[in-house]
Amino acid sequence: MTHYQAIVVGLGAMGAAAIHQLARRGARVLGVDRFAPPHGLGSTHGDTRISRLAIGEGAHYTPIVLRSHEIWRELERETGADLLTTTGALIISSQARTAVLHDDNFFANTVAAAKAHDIAHELLDAGQIRRRFPQFAVGDDEYAYFEPAAGFLRPEACVRVQLDLALASGAEIHFNERVESFDACARAVSVTTDRGRHTADRLVLTLGPWLAEMLDGAWRPLFKVSRQVLYWFAPKGAIEPFAAGRFPVFIWEMQTTRQGVYGIPAIDGAGGGVKIATEQYRQATTPDDIDRAVSEGEIATMYETCVAPCLPGLGPDCVKAAACLYTVTPDFGFVIDTLPGSDRVIVASPCSGHGFKHSAAIGEALAQQVLDGQSRLDLSAFAFDRFRRLGPSPGDRDGR
Repeated sequence: MTHYQAIVVGLGAMGAAAIHQLARRGARVLGVDRFAPPHGLGSTHGDTRISRLAIGEGAHYTPIVLRSHEIWRELERETGADLLTTTGALIISSQARTAVLHDDNFFANTVAAAKAHDIAHELLDAGQIRRRFPQFAVGDDEYAYFEPAAGFLRPEACVRVQLDLALASGAEIHFNERVESFDACARAVSVTTDRGRHTADRLVLTLGPWLAEMLDGAWRPLFKVSRQVLYWFAPKGAIEPFAAGRFPVFIWEMQTTRQGVYGIPAIDGAGGGVKIATEQYRQATTPDDIDRAVSEGEIATMYETCVAPCLPGLGPDCVKAAACLYTVTPDFGFVIDTLPGSDRVIVASPCSGHGFKHSAAIGEALAQQVLDGQSRLDLSAFAFDRFRRLGPSPGDRDGR
């Protein structure tokens, strides 16, 4: 039986980045996934993901995404792949907002993060928004933050490229192999799967919505999985006003719903639609129990509530819809830490719906932690210990 320096379990956003970074450093590494990524069964799909530099969830995230943008560009130069598209990001809010995002002060935090890290940005009033971006039906009391360097990532391509590079650097990857359990002792970690047993010096758990089932009862309740739905609505007229270059990625703290709305430019021409989505945390689910079908009623409600009032150039024709999974913690923050009781097991759950843009740098940090004993990024904010001080879960906190 081969003994590895590290085993990475789960090869989505974080796992693909981690195994790529480990392999490129010459580590003897095994990656295991119950499916064959990229796939549409977890949290790393949906064609596009927003990537913004000033992070409303907290300025401590910004160094991570800045490093991720550097890595995405390095990967593009190395492979020729199209991974990161710059469109600018528009974040719309108002004093009358009722929507609540991951942080109650999301807009103010975004501006503060931009100032703290010298991120180029503009603050726009309603008239300026209308002149620059007439696609958005903003109210007179609404205003916006605009960040020119933001844009979107292509998650499936990002995962595929990093797994291919990991293989080219000597990594061993087992697709369609289910991990059943692991055991950590003072000298090694063993991983039992439906095909056999593997051992390593370190184990990295990047399981996304499957993480909770691998943890014991003390930590499992921290990771709540919820169903999210992505929609692609066709424009009433030409697609060009909604294409990258004329239409930015956006996040909108609305005045009529509890959920914020976000969207991404059209990438597949007239037939592909414009991606629009929101978030909900009322109903918990599991990767096995999730309803992956999107009903006509859900589509109609989404259009009437969140699309028609905001983007009058989009019609009710939904050309595509998909369900995905968010794994949320009580404070909506990440967990990147050794498992309490075992320094040989690293848990990486950069989750809560805003993790993908950080994944390249987190993969690098995980590789550094495995091989060097610590990462160069400050990940102290993502430790398990902070949860000993917290109270209600995200869904209980605001009723979403």
